[in-house]
Amino acid sequence: MTGKTPIVIITGYLGCGKTTLLKNILNNTKRRLAILMNEFGEIAIDSKIIEGKNVKMAELAGGCVCCSLIGEFEAAVEEIIKEVAPEMIVVETTGLAEPDALIVDIRDSLPYIQLDTVITVADADATLRFPDTGYTGRIQLETADVVLINKTDLVDQKGLDEVKKKIVEINDKATLFTTSYCRIDTEILFGLGIEKYFAPVRHSHPDIDCISYTSDKAISREGFEKIAHNLPGEVYRAKGFVRFSDGSYLFNYVAGRWDMEEFESEKTELVFIGAGASKVREKILNELKGCEI
Repeated sequence: MTGKTPIVIITGYLGCGKTTLLKNILNNTKRRLAILMNEFGEIAIDSKIIEGKNVKMAELAGGCVCCSLIGEFEAAVEEIIKEVAPEMIVVETTGLAEPDALIVDIRDSLPYIQLDTVITVADADATLRFPDTGYTGRIQLETADVVLINKTDLVDQKGLDEVKKKIVEINDKATLFTTSYCRIDTEILFGLGIEKYFAPVRHSHPDIDCISYTSDKAISREGFEKIAHNLPGEVYRAKGFVRFSDGSYLFNYVAGRWDMEEFESEKTELVFIGAGASKVREKILNELKGCEI
């Protein structure tokens, strides 16, 4: 034993299921955990989904933990260890994070923690429909110790085989698991203790925009569903809480596919993320305001 606090990184592109995996970890572990969540945008949606669990949680909102928030990440980790002394820290990065820089920071600047496992969640359906992985998605897969190929219920066996082949071509050393809703014995994901060695890098996300919308008014369900069905291509990911006259819901949208589930919220809070999303900011906000009751 080194006496260092192990840290687990959960990464993966927008909408792949990272927060679902984190919820499963929290529901099944007996460890004393500290959770560090990094969200891209003004409204911290994911941290509200898991708040109330018996864990210590910190947030890094409004930027990417792999670049602009590195200093805040170090400070948050130091505070968590000092105040909570957790058995393990779990970091959920924003879907835009390139975790190699974070791995370097852990190695070079945080000598009292030890990288345990990098878990990358991959959306099987989105991988098939959008085969160009892109630089960020490729780095997320290259740095993984474990890859969870998630949402397998949305693809057939042939499609799943194609996804596996593509991931292995990028990273043939990672352990692959196939899941639906990230259902897995989460304890098998930890304790790998694999050292990471990557050269220091600098990242930026100049083409990614985020649109935020908040309202205390109830929203027309029919109007909102029409918006969800017709979100422009500039929006890849959307999430948040929607309050209708008959109750409130958690809204999740990924690349044209969306769903809602009942979730208590006092107001509507939504974020829309995508390349060039600022081009459709006025259109989306006007449509949402038009749905206010």
